[in-house]
Parts: sequence; C-alpha cells; structure tokens
Amino acid sequence: MKRIYLDYAATTPVLEEVVRAMEPYHFIIFGNPSSQHSFGREARDAVDGARDRIAACLGCRASEVVFTASGSEANNLAIRGVVEARLREGRVPRVITAAAEHHSVLNAALSLRGFGCEVEVLPVDRYGVVSPDDLRAALERPADLVTIMFANNEVGTIQPVEELGRVAKERGALFHVDAVQAVGAVPINFSGLPVDMLSLSAHKFYGPKGVGALLVRSGVKLSPMILGGAQERERRAGTENVAGIVGMAAALEIACASIEAHAAGLRALRERLVCGVLERVDGVHLNGHPKERLPGIANMSFERTDGETLLLALDLAGVACSSGSACMSGALEPSHVLLAMGVPKELASSSVRFSLGRPTTQEEVDAVVELLPGVVRQVREQWKQLAR
Repeated sequence: MKRIYLDYAATTPVLEEVVRAMEPYHFIIFGNPSSQHSFGREARDAVDGARDRIAACLGCRASEVVFTASGSEANNLAIRGVVEARLREGRVPRVITAAAEHHSVLNAALSLRGFGCEVEVLPVDRYGVVSPDDLRAALERPADLVTIMFANNEVGTIQPVEELGRVAKERGALFHVDAVQAVGAVPINFSGLPVDMLSLSAHKFYGPKGVGALLVRSGVKLSPMILGGAQERERRAGTENVAGIVGMAAALEIACASIEAHAAGLRALRERLVCGVLERVDGVHLNGHPKERLPGIANMSFERTDGETLLLALDLAGVACSSGSACMSGALEPSHVLLAMGVPKELASSSVRFSLGRPTTQEEVDAVVELLPGVVRQVREQWKQLAR
C-alpha cells in the first residue's frame, strides 16, 4: 500500500539540495563559530553567510536575524524578551494577543499573568480573523506588545497583518508576528511590513528540524531567554547550529525562488481536494477563511464522526493528516482555534486538517478523494453502534 502524506503543515521533508548543503558542516567544517582559530572562522563564515542569505530572502538586515532552535523558541523570545526588558525598566507590561494563536504564543502570553502583567486575548470571527477595530479598541489603553500570527496553522486563515500592524504602530505598541506557517508559503518583505519581530522555523519549508529564527527590528529592546555567552549579539546564548543554519538558508532560497508558482500549484490541488470531498461526502464543513488562506491547508469537519477516530482510520488506509496542531497531538479537548471561531464543539471535535506540500501530486489528491467517503462511512457506522 502506497502511503500518502498530507501533513506538511506539521513538518516537511528536507530537500536533497538542502542535505547536500549541510553535509560539509557535519564532517569537514565542524568548528565552533566562537573559536578564534581557522576551524572556528570557517564555521563563523558559514553562519554569517547564511544570515546574509536569509536576510536577502526576507527583506531585512542581517543584524536583525536572531537564530533559535525552533519557531516556538522564537515566539517565546519575542514575547517574554520584550516583557522582561520592560520589567527591568520598572514597568508593568501589557500584552495583547488573540484567541486562535499557536500555543507557543498563547501559553507564553498567558504565563505572564503570573508576573503581574496584564494580558488581553482578542476574539476572532468565524473565519479566524482578528478585527483591526477590536485591536484599535483594545489599544485605547497603552500596550507594550501585540502578538498576532501571520497565518493560522490549523485552518490556514491569513490575518490582515499590514492593517493590524498599522494600528499597533499608531498606538505605540510593538508588533510581533508568528509567521512560522507563512514563511516559504507566501511572499514576505520584513522591511515593508509594520512589524517589529517575526518568527520562522526551517522545518516548515523543507529545511531541517531544530533551527528557527526571530527577525528583530533594529532598536527593539529584547532580554535574552537563554543566558550564557554573547552569541547572536547577546540575544540568544549557545553554540550556533551551523549545519542547521546553513540548511535553513538553502531551503529558504529554494522556497522564495519559486514561491508564486508553488503557491498556485498548491492552491489548485487544495481546491481539487475540497471540491471532491464536498461533492462525495455529506455533512462536511470547511473551516477557515474561504479566500484569505494559505495555499496548502484545508481544514474540514465531518458531522457524526470523531476527528481522532477518523485520523486513525485514514492512517490505516495509508493517508497521513492531522486533527490540528501537531504540538497538541493526543489532546482530548477540541481545537481551541475552532472553538474560538465559534465552531460547535461536536464539529470542532470532528475536524481533520489536510495540508499539501511540494511533493503532493494530483494522483494522491484524487486517491484521497476516492477513499475518503468509505472511511467516513466506516467511522460514522462505528459511532452509530456506540450510540446505541
């Protein structure tokens, strides 16, 4: 049985070109970038070169790129780093976020209440969109930081980032964007956005796991979360993951070189999948914005089913997908994103996220459309038996 992978929003395979670019930094150029000898200088040159290439891809200065070990770390550095810097100045910070954020943002923000900080969580509409008017109203009282994602990892909804950023700037708040799902999927020019910090993660765009970055606008005060040496301009201590950083730069260059064509192809496959499922299966609801969404994500709820049971049945049929964020795999509660969008609990519990990627073919999409009705019928029959 051929397996079909439709969980690219969780992670992507590392491209062969990226593996080849990384290989020398495992075996030959293996020095510590902080060492002063020739081995260290070679590694430092690799890190600095990768930083320049990433900056060129994302429209920022090389000095604004801070390497981290993940997107989650980048989000925590942005949120907790700003707050700790304010606390050191003797201020009690106020942070604004939204109800449908990734848990690395939402949990990091909510944890600040334990330090006496005020944290306001804005609602989202039925598509998962944060209203600029709601943000404007929340900023009638000064805030230090607004953190809202670029695109949702579960339903794919793209936020009105430019308008939200302008509102934050008008009111004097720093604006952080979790762009982990967006980088490599849609064009991003950091210098042209009203954004102070932006998070990314290499394994979402066919780079290696274990490396990410936070873009930090020059002049933003940020306290480090990892203390130690003076790496990353004293913003993130620890020996740099040289091979991973080189791999991230290579993967990002490949993604940005074909971003429009890649997005158009994914969008066509996604629509083929969604239309095919809606035609063949009754009681299906598409979650997220109908137009302003990432090209490769389709989140659907299936009436009279359970998402986890449906996932297991699909896996047995050879199809890998997700019920939401991979970080919350095994959670018994329905998706907090769908609940925040006003999706009824029973539908939120029956959602499946199909996420397509570069290797996805039309044949794979058609195969899923063909087998899904039978899998859904099987799960519905199981649930009917349990209800008796």
